[in-house]
Amino acid sequence: MKIKLLGIDLAKNIFQVCALNQANKVVFNRKVKPDKLPPLIANTPPTLVAMESCSSAHYWGRLFSQHGHQVILIPAQHVKPFVHGGKSDSHDARAICEAAQRPAIHSVPIKTIEQQDMQLLHRLRQKNRNIYIALC
Repeated sequence: MKIKLLGIDLAKNIFQVCALNQANKVVFNRKVKPDKLPPLIANTPPTLVAMESCSSAHYWGRLFSQHGHQVILIPAQHVKPFVHGGKSDSHDARAICEAAQRPAIHSVPIKTIEQQDMQLLHRLRQKNRNIYIALC
């Protein structure tokens, strides 16, 4: 069972992991608890891992890269057109796999911890500025 691509739909309590083989057939598409994801990734040979970009995706991307995986983060608006059927985590994970295979889809670079800290400061300052303006 050679896995070519892992598509991971990140959530708060349960993640959905979809694995594709060389023939683009689904090897598995199952729910995984967050504490079980690092061992799953560590025991998977280096492969392409795709996720929707969000703040936690950068953390997971850094972790997966340490295990030798190539990680791509895809903006949510590029994944949405590939969702087939109703809204569900398994459909979302499969759509992430589909979007990751498209050559024209642009990905987001993984941010370092320092870059995420700086982004947080900018957002806090902007929020405080907006509150100040509203009070004036």
